[in-house]
Amino acid sequence: MAESKHYDLIVIGSGPGGYVGAIRAAQLGLKTACVERNKLGGVCLNWGCIPTKALLHNAELYQEAITHGSEWGLEIDPKAVKVDWDKVIGRSRGITGTLNNGVGFLLKKNKIDHYEGHGRITSGRTSSGPCTVEISEADEDYYHGGGGKSVGKITADNVMIATGAAPNELPFAPFDGKQILSSYDALTLPKKPKSMVIVGSGAIGMEFAYFFNAFGTKVTVVEMLDRILPAEDDDVSKLALKAFTRQGIEFRTGTTVKGIKTGRSGAKVEVAPAGDDSAKGETLDCEKVLVAIGVHGRFDGLFDDSLGIRIEKGHIWTDYRESDNPTYATSVPGVHAIGDVIGPPWLAHVSSEEAVACAERIAGHHVIPIDYDAIPGCTYCSPQISSIGLTERACKEQGLEYSTGTYQLKAHGKAIAVGKTDGMVKVITSKPYGEILGAHIIGEDASELIAEMGLAKRLEATAEDIISTMHAHPTMAESMHEATLATEGRMIHG
Repeated sequence: MAESKHYDLIVIGSGPGGYVGAIRAAQLGLKTACVERNKLGGVCLNWGCIPTKALLHNAELYQEAITHGSEWGLEIDPKAVKVDWDKVIGRSRGITGTLNNGVGFLLKKNKIDHYEGHGRITSGRTSSGPCTVEISEADEDYYHGGGGKSVGKITADNVMIATGAAPNELPFAPFDGKQILSSYDALTLPKKPKSMVIVGSGAIGMEFAYFFNAFGTKVTVVEMLDRILPAEDDDVSKLALKAFTRQGIEFRTGTTVKGIKTGRSGAKVEVAPAGDDSAKGETLDCEKVLVAIGVHGRFDGLFDDSLGIRIEKGHIWTDYRESDNPTYATSVPGVHAIGDVIGPPWLAHVSSEEAVACAERIAGHHVIPIDYDAIPGCTYCSPQISSIGLTERACKEQGLEYSTGTYQLKAHGKAIAVGKTDGMVKVITSKPYGEILGAHIIGEDASELIAEMGLAKRLEATAEDIISTMHAHPTMAESMHEATLATEGRMIHG
């Protein structure tokens, strides 16, 4: 590494927060560097959002062909359809390689210096000097990354931390990459497992449950709470349980994992009813166990101990939860943090928006704050699930006066035409003015449809605004119109 260089901004991490923040800073005229210990694009591009969606598309095509082919006049013998597992996984990895190179091109295009290695912040900004980042050779520990031999240092007026998050382990059963898997491990299994227990039914757990089940793995999902997809509206959770049970996935809700024993032939998962230590449990035999119980901020080896950085609940503290117009400053002067490393919601699009806001703040621009009450969330199985704003349960807990409109896709023309009638759209509006409080979708194209309600909330639209907006026919988007009509008792096709 060449002699120390000074920058206006050093970004540590190159995921959807880091590389976007670096590019925005460069656009604003800041001399910018990006330090990445692994592949450009971060977890999202290489091990999360993008490769999983490639796998899920494969699964949907396969499931559609062998399950519903005859409905389309396509006589396909399920026994004759062969799955080349290496190609299924290989296509996913190939896509990440293409996008990984794309991020490198964007950094070069914007004249951003890229440093390969583990970044460690050794000093914050003081009256006598800038922030200092030491760069060392990165080790290969995916779960608990650190640095090895130092190769140099760089300095900057400001540092933006965008190092993301790592999957949580069960305290009594850490990941071994063989029988007890993280989402990272599940993406590169050399062969399809015959059976799998998935611990956790959030978006990550359900996406992998759908994928492996579609290709013939016997999947059992264990969820501690009384419903799957517990962050979603209760009506969506109920419908999702029915839809995925019909597909062959087994569920144990209200159930906790008490222990996991592994052996040469697989694993034995001991489960029992949640909250009742005296209740009789059962043992689930499987080839693999996938643990999907959330994430924690990834900042191992990132700070010199002398900095005393403030950490709360496994994440780096910033001012974003305590200010209506946050700067994303940490407790160390000159050091900022954005994205998964600062806490929920752990979503790529949130990281990108926070990175842009942070870079603009550093550059001295006026910043429109992020509306954390209007963040869309999506689960990309089939049927897809998406939501924004408040659930009905949250409305009740907050004592709000509200109306709901629910439209079942079994009555929807486009859904019938494409054979995707599992699902519904639910819209929640305030009384008496009809403000959009929340929207919840399960069904075809849900991840695309939710954008309409995101714009509606951003513009403070009312139900009448949606109702008076013409929706093309025949489209899945008409379902949004019908559900909104239903909030005023005016639904036409339900």
